[in-house]
Amino acid sequence: MTTASHEPVGPVDSSRIPRYAGPATFARLPRLDEVGGRTDVAVVGVPFDSGVSYRPGARFGGNAIREASRLLRPYNPAQDASPFALAQVADAGDIAANPFNINEAVETIEAAADDILGTGARMMTLGGDHTIALPLLRSVAKKHGPVALLHFDAHLDTWDTYFGAEYTHGTPFRRAVEEGILDTSALSHVGTRGPLYGKKDLTDDEKMGFGIVTSADIYRRGADEVADQLRQRIGDRPLYVSIDIDCLDPAHAPGTGTPEAGGMTSRELLEILRGLASCNLVSADVVEVAPAYDHAEITAVAASHTAYELTTIMSRQIADARG
Repeated sequence: MTTASHEPVGPVDSSRIPRYAGPATFARLPRLDEVGGRTDVAVVGVPFDSGVSYRPGARFGGNAIREASRLLRPYNPAQDASPFALAQVADAGDIAANPFNINEAVETIEAAADDILGTGARMMTLGGDHTIALPLLRSVAKKHGPVALLHFDAHLDTWDTYFGAEYTHGTPFRRAVEEGILDTSALSHVGTRGPLYGKKDLTDDEKMGFGIVTSADIYRRGADEVADQLRQRIGDRPLYVSIDIDCLDPAHAPGTGTPEAGGMTSRELLEILRGLASCNLVSADVVEVAPAYDHAEITAVAASHTAYELTTIMSRQIADARG
């Protein structure tokens, strides 16, 4: 990790080397091995989508986000910060998980996350399907205790099983509540909408401690008011943010496995995230980008900017902690 005497290694200079040239690391940042194997924020891919219930393809999401992130620039005017100068951010490559055995894959992801977080880094994970949130949360909770969760998604992802399987992209947050790794006084879904299996889905979800901000709530109340509500619910607890890109309307994110009409805009999502800059963001993920259904990188571009805002928040907090 960086110290006061070691300036962070930043992205490739796009005024000297064209954006479309060279390897597609996130935001053209250095690889982890190029910064001595230590970093403050590790951007890591998890190319796993064996937990999906409809359209597959999110295993290719991480690299699609990396490709789209070539256009990101080092200064973030919305947060008045240069995240890659404030802290060392590096691309840590991918966690390779068994695509034929979900239980083994979950264990592999958790162990790899343990290794990364054990260095003191925070994780910005690029999925992959939402199954991966469970092992990531397990690992974060080992370090911070039960964490607050903001879950941006069209769906609740608190169902019990699919076809008898406990680990799927629709069940991670029920498992997380059952395992005691979430702070149930500070849980929120954001952007939910669409049909459910029955009203019991909502009553079960409420019993687990989740609050819900629907996409219609965001439309009616606006991003600033929603962000303020979320900040109050989170307080100063360690926060994990999990973003299923299908929280966006299919007009803004067609490249995903289970699209639902009536979602938020990419502008609304980014503004809400910027409103969380004062929260103690310990790690985050962006999942469910399925590039086979994308058009002109619409979804991947939205996901890359989403990860950029989250990375900026983490970098700012790391710099502030160092004084």
